[in-house]
Amino acid sequence: MSIRAYRDIHRRPSRQIMVGKVPVGGDAPITVQTMTNTITGDARATIDQIRKIEEAGADIVRVSCPDEDATRAMKAITTAVGIPVVADIHFHYKRAIEAAQNGAACLRINPGNIGSPARVREVVQAAKDHGCSMRIGVNAGSLESDLLEKYGEPCPEAMVESALNHARILDDLDFREYKISVKASDPFLAVAAYQALSEAIDCPLHVGITEAGGMIAGTVKSSIGMGMLLWSGIGDTIRVSLSADPVEEVRVGFDILKTLNLRHRGVNIISCPSCARQGFNVIDTVKTLEDRLKHIATPMSLSIIGCVVNGPGEARETDIGFTGGGAGKGHGQVYLNGEPRYRIENPDLVEHIVKLCEDKAAEIEAQRNGAGSSEPLEAAQ
Repeated sequence: MSIRAYRDIHRRPSRQIMVGKVPVGGDAPITVQTMTNTITGDARATIDQIRKIEEAGADIVRVSCPDEDATRAMKAITTAVGIPVVADIHFHYKRAIEAAQNGAACLRINPGNIGSPARVREVVQAAKDHGCSMRIGVNAGSLESDLLEKYGEPCPEAMVESALNHARILDDLDFREYKISVKASDPFLAVAAYQALSEAIDCPLHVGITEAGGMIAGTVKSSIGMGMLLWSGIGDTIRVSLSADPVEEVRVGFDILKTLNLRHRGVNIISCPSCARQGFNVIDTVKTLEDRLKHIATPMSLSIIGCVVNGPGEARETDIGFTGGGAGKGHGQVYLNGEPRYRIENPDLVEHIVKLCEDKAAEIEAQRNGAGSSEPLEAAQ
């Protein structure tokens, strides 16, 4: 079997919607999003955080709009940033209308929770008038009381029924520009709910494991749950929910997609865990390189291996490689395009590799521009 054959993932067919200028679903690349944790009414702080999120590569950002200060600030926020902004609305229908009027690209709202049919119609009309899409966001921790009474506890069937009930309201109002999420902090519950929902409706699915936890535990939990779904073709946009800086959520999201060969952005570092054979300090070197290479969005692969046992083999499969050890203590072998080229002293490693990666990115971008491509390189699937 070829490498390509076992890497192929066949995505679930879905209709496509627009979140601002970003397509979600259909044959569009899987998008990565996060959520700010600033006070939305503090427009300056929120804009500053979104700009950092943009630099990390996020396609979409969500902000909470619990009050009029927040929706009032949306106008300044949406005009100052370059990615679409989703307004997170929970119960008050007027906040949804205000957010749509002030530039929100999407409303995260459950139409069945905002009151009378007349209020729902007002929100839908505002979304139509201002070009907003919607996300129906079902969460295992906040299911409707009648469904909890019916099923006895949060379960996949209850979550899917909730989602379909909300979707039916929008369908009846001739509004089809929506995506759905059915999140839970339990990956097994979330995966089962998404699997059932994916067979029941053709809208795009926003995938995530909610309240996943801190940086390490949350990344593990998200990678297991979201990885299972994405590997089976389910998911059109993703959000990693961590008790961490939103920028870290974006990075983890891209790493999940990169690992599944679904989307590539930035430098993919292959590195060893290190052992007594290492010819240089692998752990500190990789940590430094991860930080120094964050600015590169162009996809490429880099191997940093401590010794010659696995180093040459890994280097053959990467754009740039460095292997420690071998002849010449304190030196390591540099590989370019899989071929050994020259040796350098270990203390020069970081600066040298950073320069090689920057040059490689410039070379790739020059080739791309020469080919006349209009597609963002990192968005290729």
